[in-house]
Amino acid sequence: MSFELHLTGHVKSVVHETLPGLVADLVASGITAGDPSLWGPAAEDEASRRLGWVQAVSVSRPLVAEIEALRSELTARGATRIVLAGMGGSSLAPEVITQTAGVPLVVLDSTAPGQVLAAIDGDPEAGGIERTALVVSSKSGSTVETDAARRAFEAAFRDVGIDPAERIVVVTDPGSPLEASAREAGYRVFTADPTVGGRYSALTAFGLVPAGLAGADIGELLDEADATLLEVAVDTPENPALVLAAAIAGGDPRRDKLGLVTDGTHIVGLPDWIEQLVAESTGKDGTGILPVVLLPVSPELDTKPADLQIVRLVDEANEFHLFEHHTGEVLVSGSLGAQFVVWEYATAIAGRMLGINPFDQPDVESAKQATRGLLEASPAPVPAAFEVDGVQVRVSDPSLAEPGTVAGVLDALWSRIPDGGYVAIQAYVDRLALPQLAGLRELVAADSGRPTTFGWGPRFLHSTGQYHKGGPAVGVFLQIVEDTDVDLEIPGLPFTFGTLIRAQAAGDASVLAAHGRPVVTLTLTDARAEVLSLFEAAQ
Repeated sequence: MSFELHLTGHVKSVVHETLPGLVADLVASGITAGDPSLWGPAAEDEASRRLGWVQAVSVSRPLVAEIEALRSELTARGATRIVLAGMGGSSLAPEVITQTAGVPLVVLDSTAPGQVLAAIDGDPEAGGIERTALVVSSKSGSTVETDAARRAFEAAFRDVGIDPAERIVVVTDPGSPLEASAREAGYRVFTADPTVGGRYSALTAFGLVPAGLAGADIGELLDEADATLLEVAVDTPENPALVLAAAIAGGDPRRDKLGLVTDGTHIVGLPDWIEQLVAESTGKDGTGILPVVLLPVSPELDTKPADLQIVRLVDEANEFHLFEHHTGEVLVSGSLGAQFVVWEYATAIAGRMLGINPFDQPDVESAKQATRGLLEASPAPVPAAFEVDGVQVRVSDPSLAEPGTVAGVLDALWSRIPDGGYVAIQAYVDRLALPQLAGLRELVAADSGRPTTFGWGPRFLHSTGQYHKGGPAVGVFLQIVEDTDVDLEIPGLPFTFGTLIRAQAAGDASVLAAHGRPVVTLTLTDARAEVLSLFEAAQ
C-alpha cells in the first residue's frame, strides 16, 4: 500500500465505533463521485463548486510537460533560482514538495521587509535577481501579500535591465484580476481549476508549477497520488481516509486538538501543510480540529493532554520499532503524493463528521478588512501599556498588564486559558533573521501547560487564522512584533512593507479582541538582542 496507518490504544476503539457509519453512508464513494450533498443543505452550494481536487491527478497530467519545457526555457535565459510569492495552500504545498525532493525553492509568504529584500537579493551561491524567476500564485488574484511581492520584483527586474515578462510566471484562477493584468503584461500564465480551493490545491497548478520549475519530479508525485486514489474511493473499513478521519474527528468526548509529530519520515515539512488544511477546513461555527505541530521531544508528549490526539509521521507505520511506547497514537506513513490525497479526503470527511462546511473560510476576511481599514486611516499606534528592557507591551484587557513585567503578563495570559484551551504564538517578524524565535513554542507549552501553536505572520492568517476566529473560543494569543529600521517601498501603493505587516498584526489583534480572545502583543525594539530576554520570561 502507498499509505499505511497503525492504530494504538484507545484510538482503535474510537475508529472501530466510527467506521461502520461512514461506510454505510457511502461517504468515500460519494466524495469521489462529487456529491455535494454530503455536508448538508447549507454547504451544498459551496461544495458543488469545490470538489475538483478529487480529479486533480488526471487534470494535472498535461501540466507536467508544460512545466518541464518552461523550466528549460528559464534555465536557458539564465534563471536558475525560483522564488514563489504565495500564501497559504499556494505556498505550503510547493514548500513540502521541494523540501522533500531536496531542490531549492525560495518561498516568500511574508510581508516582513527584511524577508522580502532577502528574496529579491538572493545569495552569492544561488545568484541574485539576475538569476531569478518569480512565480506569483494567487487564486483570487487579489491577495495583498502576493500583489505587493509582485510589484517589488517587477521593479527589481527593471532596475537590472530585465524585462519582467521574461522572468515572471503567474498561477491563478481563470477570470481573476491577476490573469487579466498578467496576460496584458506578457507574463506566462497557468490557470488552475477554479473548483479547487486553495488548501486542497497541492496536486494542481498551484502546487506543481513552482515545484516543477524548481526541479522536483512532479510526474512521480502524481504517480504516487494516482496509486492511492482507488484506496480512498471505496466504502470499506480498510479505506485509509475513512480510518484517518475517524481517528482525528471521532470519539465522545472528541479530542479536538491534533498533535503532528515528524519522527523519521523522509517527508520534510508535511505538518505545516496539514495544519493549514485541517485548521482552515474545520475551524468554524464554534467547533474544529486544531493542529499542533510538535517535535519528538515537545512537552505535550510528556504531559499528554486528554484533548490532544497524536499523529506520528514515520517511514513504516506497521514496523515502527517504538510503536509499543506510543499508546493512543496514530502512526502514519506513505509517499508524499499519497499523503496529499489521504489527508484531503480525511479532512473533508472530518468536516462532515463535525457538521460543518469544510470548503469555506468565513472568518478569514475579517482580519483582511481590519488591515485595510488601518492602512486607509493610518491611525497613531496604540500606546504601550508599559515598556521594559526594550519590550513594549500592549494588551487587549488592561488587567493583563497589571503585573508590570513581561513574565508577569505572560503568566496573566496563561491564567486566562479555559478548560480545553490553547495558546497561539503569532510572530510577525523576519523569520530568516530570527529563526530561533520558533523555539519559544516549546517554552510556552511547558510554562502554560497547554497545547501551543506557533505561526509566522502573516502567513498563518491564511491557515490557522480561520480557526482562531471561527473555532472554539478557548484560545489566548501572544503576538511578537519587531520594530525595525529595515523597510521597503511597494511600487504603486501608498504604504510600505513595514507599514503593511504592522497593520496586519494590529488588524488581527483587534479582530481577536472583538471576538473576546485575550491578546498580548510584545514589540521588540531590538529584536536580536531581546529574543533571549523573551525566552527567559517565557520560562
